[in-house]
Amino acid sequence: MAEAASPRTSVLNEHALRRALAGEVHARPYEQLTAPVRASHLAVLHDGLAVAVEHAFLAELLSVHGAEPPGDGATHLTRDLGALRLRWERHGEFSSYTFLRFDAFDHPFETTALDLVPRDWLERLPGSAVTAVHFACDATPRDADAVAAVFEGNALIASKVVGTAGEAWTDFRLHADGFGRLLLCDHGLTRGQTGRLMQRLLEIETYRMMALLAFPAARRANGEVARMDRALADIVIELADPAVAQNDRELLERLTALAAEAERLDADTSFRLAAARAYYAIVGQRIAELREERIPGFQTIEEFMDRRLSPAMNTCRSVAERQELLARRTARAGDLLRTRVDIALEEKNRDLLHSMNRRAQVQLRLQETVEGLSVVAISYYLLGLTTYAIKGLKGVGVPLDPDIAALIAIPVIVGAVILGVKRLRRALVKED
Repeated sequence: MAEAASPRTSVLNEHALRRALAGEVHARPYEQLTAPVRASHLAVLHDGLAVAVEHAFLAELLSVHGAEPPGDGATHLTRDLGALRLRWERHGEFSSYTFLRFDAFDHPFETTALDLVPRDWLERLPGSAVTAVHFACDATPRDADAVAAVFEGNALIASKVVGTAGEAWTDFRLHADGFGRLLLCDHGLTRGQTGRLMQRLLEIETYRMMALLAFPAARRANGEVARMDRALADIVIELADPAVAQNDRELLERLTALAAEAERLDADTSFRLAAARAYYAIVGQRIAELREERIPGFQTIEEFMDRRLSPAMNTCRSVAERQELLARRTARAGDLLRTRVDIALEEKNRDLLHSMNRRAQVQLRLQETVEGLSVVAISYYLLGLTTYAIKGLKGVGVPLDPDIAALIAIPVIVGAVILGVKRLRRALVKED
């Protein structure tokens, strides 16, 4: 009998993250469930709480049941705790705790999976709960009146899901215990379908609430954006109206303060509004995966979300767009004001150059006047020296008439002085 071939060892030079990335798509599989099953689901904002703190908290519950604690760096786990199963996942902003029990029941929500969790442990749950919902799935036939009794007579939202294999019922309300309720009626679901439907229904409720976290912030921001819009409009009117006496410095200070306020508002709300868009997209995707069909007389989950959640998300999207538009308009107003300041500065520089040109011309006239006076003074001084020299020569016997010699020397001396001054000026200009 031939020996079985041994598996070949990979000789590839693998990227350090290859195996982690390959396993990521299988990291959080759906539960394989069979009715009856009940679940209690909590989504808790951890507000930046370190994952090690959550690990320590989980380890308390797991150690009581002899279950393995979470590994270092783990962001999800599933553990069986006797009659209870715990599923924990850590996301960017929140952590989800899902507790499942599999015993039979008559009333879906009289007893819940959370009843099997120690109360003191729940009271110390780190973070603040944003979603709390009980889920139940069984194959018990119920008419609309019986289902309405389960939801205490509230208006129901319902649909057939995955064909006619199941029916999903909810009222999207908080009941006396502070929890919402989801009921899935099994009319032939497979184990995989039951697990996927539970996960999708819980995620719809979780991400619906996470998306709505942006709505109060959007409403507050809407008022602030409207106020800043009016302030910006006043500045632009002053910029555009030639009849208004304008102080560019004062306008620039107002515009700068407005731009800083708009940036502060954007920094406060941009993450929340962007997260709302992402969560709302997940809600829409999960609803599409239900493949809903109408139950006569009831709104489907998709219709309910279109009427109740979509307007809030439209408000959030509108506020985000208005903030972006406000930033662009503020930037344009700043550009206009800077352009006007630049033009005014150029006009002042032009006037300054004209003034400097006039002063230069005056200086030139003064210089020419001084040069003329200098020629006269130097000529007069040289003529005096020449006269004294001629008189001296006559005294020693040279036959010269001082008056005639002085007359002849005048044009010679003046011409020589003028030439000398011109040569000096040319020399100075050439040196510059």
